[in-house]
Amino acid sequence: MTAVGLTIPSYALLGVLVGIVGLGVLPSVIMLTFFGVFPILRNVVVGLTGVDKGLVESARGMGMSRLTTLVRLELPLAWPVIMTGVRVSAQMLMGIAAIVAFALGPGLGGYIFSGISRMGGANATNSIVAATIGILILAVILDTVLNVIARLTTPRGIRA
Repeated sequence: MTAVGLTIPSYALLGVLVGIVGLGVLPSVIMLTFFGVFPILRNVVVGLTGVDKGLVESARGMGMSRLTTLVRLELPLAWPVIMTGVRVSAQMLMGIAAIVAFALGPGLGGYIFSGISRMGGANATNSIVAATIGILILAVILDTVLNVIARLTTPRGIRA
């Protein structure tokens, strides 16, 4: 199901949302939430189903409740996969956040669209390039921060 949601073109969804909720921040937030949840959800499912069933059965056999097994065994083992989904989602959202500026949402995408609308004029290309570089720098910083968080929160015994 998550793969189907990600095949919707972002401009098409943005057009539908603008028609329903109007211009501004609201369609931007809805769209970013829509596209951001899918990679995380998919990796949560993949991570949890990838946990060895023998380990889960052993934990249950030692008297752990279902909730304790989930919190103390399954989530820590699935955590690297889940954090990969968070990182992929964050990178995707950096690009989509630039697109939602088309609906008058906030962000650096506004500079890209204003540069495109002034193409041929003074500083149009500078505006586009500056905003693009700004988005790239923010994406690299965000990915680095999330990578550090993933390393700090992954149990030492399962780090790659």
